[in-house]
Amino acid sequence: MKRIKRIGLGAIAALALSTTIALAGPGGSAGHGHGAGDETAYGKPGDAKKPARLVQVTMAERDGKMVFIPDRIEVRRGEQIKFAMRNNGELDHELVLATLQENLKHAIDMQKNPDMEHDDPNAKRLAPKKTGEIVWQFTKAGEFDFSCLIPGHREAGMTGKVIVK
Repeated sequence: MKRIKRIGLGAIAALALSTTIALAGPGGSAGHGHGAGDETAYGKPGDAKKPARLVQVTMAERDGKMVFIPDRIEVRRGEQIKFAMRNNGELDHELVLATLQENLKHAIDMQKNPDMEHDDPNAKRLAPKKTGEIVWQFTKAGEFDFSCLIPGHREAGMTGKVIVK
């Protein structure tokens, strides 16, 4: 009996691994999948043990729109930011930090797989009334995007900009 259980668990583990790899596609990880130390066009995952400027971001539905408050954040190149997020809405929301082009492309993927959840260093999904955080270091100057990529949310206004000077 134990042998059957082991084979069953092994098969389940293999299926889970193959599903994860299939979802990951050629880039090697599901979603945006930035691991610690991965540099991107908009920076890299921050170090929670190092000082960071706190930026509070609220997610909500207001007047028929979905919003981030604030929807514009200015930072200095090299600065580490801790985004302290709170979902004050009645729906799930997420914050995905990337380039505008990456977020628009990922939004198309989300249309095909609307239940995809993000818990990567640059993304966090929150249920109503929940909190979360992202620590990110902005290593390059430019204008970057943060959006809720749950289908329909970005289109309803749930997007913002990070301007790195």
